[in-house]
Amino acid sequence: MQTLVRSLRPLLRMHRDVGRRLLGFPVLFVLLAVSLAGTAYGQEHAVSGTVTDAERGEPLPGVNVRVVDTETGTATNAEGEYSLMAPSEDATLRFSFVGYENQTINIEGRSTVDVALPPTTLTGGEVVVTGYTEERRADLTGAVQVVDSEDLQQISEGQITDQLQGNAAGVSVISSGQPGQDPQIRIRGINTFGDNTPLFVVDGVTTRSIGDLNPSDIENIQVLKDASSASIYGARAANGVVVIETKKGEGDISVSLNTYTGISQQPDTDPWNMIDPQGRADLKLLAQCNSGITPSDPQYEFPNGCGGEAVLPDYILPEGASEDDVNEDNYFVIPEYTDANPAEFTQIVRANKQGTNWFDEITERGTVTKTDFTVSGGGDTGNYLLGVGYLSEEGTVMRTFLERYSLRANATYDVTDNIRVGENLSYTAEENRLDDELTEGSAIGMAMRQRTIVPVRDIEGNFAGSRGDGLGNPENPVAMRYRTRNDESLDKRLFGNMFAEVDFLTDFRFRTSIGGDISSGFGKFFAFPTYENSENNDRNALTENAYNSYEWTWSNTLNFERTFAESHNVSALAGVEWQRNDWRFEQSVVEDYFSFDPTFTTLDNGSGTTNALSERVVRALASQFGKVDYNYERRYFVSGTVRRDGSSVFLENKFGVFPAASAGGRISEEPFMEEGLPWLTDLKLRASWGIMGNQLNVPPNNAYTLFGSLTYGYDIGGTNSSPQQGFEPNRVGAPQAQWEEQENRNVGVDVAVLDGQLEFTVDYYQKIVEDLLFDPELPAPAGQVTQPFVNVGSMENTGVDASVRGQTEISDLQIDASLNVTSYNNEITSVSGTQDNFQEEARRFNDGSITRNEVGHEMSSYFGYDVVGFFGEDDFDGDGNLVDDIPDQTDAAPGRFRYKDVDGNGEITPDDRTFLGSPNPDFTAGLNLRLNYNNWDLSMALYGSQGAEIWNQTKWWTHFFSGFNGAKSEAALEDSWKPGEDNSNATVPIQETERTFSTNGVPNSYFVEDADYLRVRNLQLGYALPPELIGQIGAESLRIYVKASNLLTVTNYSNPEPEIGGSDAEDVTSFGIDEGAYPTPRKYLVGVNLTF
Repeated sequence: MQTLVRSLRPLLRMHRDVGRRLLGFPVLFVLLAVSLAGTAYGQEHAVSGTVTDAERGEPLPGVNVRVVDTETGTATNAEGEYSLMAPSEDATLRFSFVGYENQTINIEGRSTVDVALPPTTLTGGEVVVTGYTEERRADLTGAVQVVDSEDLQQISEGQITDQLQGNAAGVSVISSGQPGQDPQIRIRGINTFGDNTPLFVVDGVTTRSIGDLNPSDIENIQVLKDASSASIYGARAANGVVVIETKKGEGDISVSLNTYTGISQQPDTDPWNMIDPQGRADLKLLAQCNSGITPSDPQYEFPNGCGGEAVLPDYILPEGASEDDVNEDNYFVIPEYTDANPAEFTQIVRANKQGTNWFDEITERGTVTKTDFTVSGGGDTGNYLLGVGYLSEEGTVMRTFLERYSLRANATYDVTDNIRVGENLSYTAEENRLDDELTEGSAIGMAMRQRTIVPVRDIEGNFAGSRGDGLGNPENPVAMRYRTRNDESLDKRLFGNMFAEVDFLTDFRFRTSIGGDISSGFGKFFAFPTYENSENNDRNALTENAYNSYEWTWSNTLNFERTFAESHNVSALAGVEWQRNDWRFEQSVVEDYFSFDPTFTTLDNGSGTTNALSERVVRALASQFGKVDYNYERRYFVSGTVRRDGSSVFLENKFGVFPAASAGGRISEEPFMEEGLPWLTDLKLRASWGIMGNQLNVPPNNAYTLFGSLTYGYDIGGTNSSPQQGFEPNRVGAPQAQWEEQENRNVGVDVAVLDGQLEFTVDYYQKIVEDLLFDPELPAPAGQVTQPFVNVGSMENTGVDASVRGQTEISDLQIDASLNVTSYNNEITSVSGTQDNFQEEARRFNDGSITRNEVGHEMSSYFGYDVVGFFGEDDFDGDGNLVDDIPDQTDAAPGRFRYKDVDGNGEITPDDRTFLGSPNPDFTAGLNLRLNYNNWDLSMALYGSQGAEIWNQTKWWTHFFSGFNGAKSEAALEDSWKPGEDNSNATVPIQETERTFSTNGVPNSYFVEDADYLRVRNLQLGYALPPELIGQIGAESLRIYVKASNLLTVTNYSNPEPEIGGSDAEDVTSFGIDEGAYPTPRKYLVGVNLTF
């Protein structure tokens, strides 16, 4: 209450000062004013009334009522009532309210004028949830993007965050084609060196994961992008906040059934354009001849040397054998064998001379089915909703899938007129089988690496592979996925809250809410021995793991809301909150089973080594927060927020304070705007500033120096050579670590024209992040210890969010179109006191890393040598030395890369490495279109990205014979530089047997490609059956539809998937590297929406 009184003091002081000034006027002026007032009074006419919503009949508070062509006006009170003195009986009143059509009415001598305002298409009148309060969207002074359920349901994805892509300006979503794979979502760019996942708030309960939330349960989503809207969440808000409201019941009982089914598939192509076995053999011949080596191979024959063609074998196991050399009766291998020595088995593998399309072998057509059944209703004393859902989605890579069961129960009950209780609960159980992606060791990575001459199976139907001599060491990707057939996993989650609200003293509301997020999971994974590879695993092992997580949140808030003098609207919030998370994990690994039957492989049946581990992570947060909002006649707005958080992961600096302030003005409500610009429905300017925090990247033990035992063999004077037990530090603590702090500035404008048929919102923002938590390398004397996270880094983000939405009706055709554009620029401004950069991802290069995070540049920027062309034969003299005007370069030779001499010193050195691009786009955009004509509806969603680059690491494997002994692309043979030929059209360097500094030995710009793309994410056609037809079955509505997702992708990127994130979602220091992405599949669906 004291906070409220303090907030009102400036307002009361303003009234007192105005009164003093009036009393100080000269007497003559006062007499003249009284005389004029008396004259006017004789002509005035008192009028009053009530303003209501034309559709719902509810009173509308805050409606502006103004006498046309005068300064006289007022606003309706909380009951929608108004009264004023009009200058005459025939004056005209203008009623305006954001989200409703303006009304102009002549008094015509009446003393009572009641008005019902019909809603317009303008969205500003809707109520949105921001923080712990509800606000009218038109009154917001922060940057908030609202996404309704109709926009979300256009996209058929199993995860709600995938549906955000293109539907919210300022939100970047990098999706995967793999069912159940969490997308990487960022709000207004990169905010930290580690995890950039935003905070999700579902029905008032905070969480970091909503992957299992049923999208059909969602009513709407609000994305809080700036400090004014998000800082109420303080230490967890730096990555942005996504507030989600689930559906509630209302009105008469309603029963709905929504279901769709269909297929998903990959295009029938080879994504890497691999050469057939004959081409691969000819490529080896070419590479050996280019390298001055006499052609030879354990599999191929080269009867004519460098002047001829390679001859393929009939068998690759035995190596290089012909039909006459192999007796297939000598075949001996036991399928699903349990013997630990594969060398004892004779395996015979015929060469696949036509070539195996390994990508085609591991991909398959998947089925997709989703069904949701909901019962809901409500009345004067409460409402309820009960829903059950089922989702089954098979991946297009074999044995990847998602199967989920969900249950939702939401209810609110009015105990009395001023006491309410309720709950919002969801339960999910799912099994999600994933494959690794973006790594060389995944099934997709092996499909890229495995030789095409290798068949899937040998002559007896067992798996074939690289066991033959000269075939490299890739694994059979079909075998890899097949051997996961007995794996099991199940994740269960109970999520939601129970709450109670009490209204008292007219203007106050107290709310208490207890939220819980309880999850558990179990996994069973069996590692089979392998026999078909050159590098086999001869052991078998069972891994079982389990986890439990308990997160509790108890929130208590007190809200105040009152209108003073019919024009001054004040609301205030004060609250406290406690949160605790306790996560436990246990795992056991047992080796050596004599039977692989899944009913036998339990932890107690293995006869070999047993390993076990357990882990526990506990975090806690204690918070106090408050917020005050004031507006005058809903024209001028001021808001202030502060939150204080205390975290258990910090030791000396546990507490952080995060304030924010904002202001706005609705210019369109000024009297001078009413007649001058009749087409302008709404114009509001906004500005905000605030501080938000982050602690995600700090482990709970970061503050402490930890020690552990060590066994080490140390010779002392030749008398002690046996291992000795010791004690050593294994982690250095950082007790002084504290919160990351993000200073956020935002200015924005909201515009609506033509009675709200067209809306524009534009925001410009700047985010300065200080005290970034980073784990820099420790000095060498520190030894082999884990370095702590300390506050050393900083970065800055600037950008523009823009959204446009238009809605109109032409005869029976309704049109709804929206465009959301996201643009940001990221810059690292400091790393640590001892270094200005850190590098990541060496991958397979001999020297250097792919990404460099350096002061003055973007996160995850690509770094290396800039290729300016190929060396030609004329670039060398008769002795093989470079001519004088060409900079010296290690391993320079005709056909190899020629690098740019960046520093101009005449020699290519590490100082000539430069920044080659970035995976951060200049902008992304989503275009959504909905058309309705009579009973037909058509919708389309497009999404595009411009200005990003991808590091195509697949080229290292497929474009260079020297890269690895595996499959190669046609480009390596057909488009490579060749001695003595016209190489003006060559795009690939000379093929050789050894990688060098001047080819694929170091990171260079050859691997950087344009990642621009435009994707048709959704195309849907629906038809609603006429009421007279469906009424015969008692249905209220019945709609059928067909839908195609990811129908078309337009891009110049050479691989099929231009949407590349990172192999580690919690690390943004090295994303955008493609080493075998899971391509986004096309989906063809048919569905039904039925309501009774």
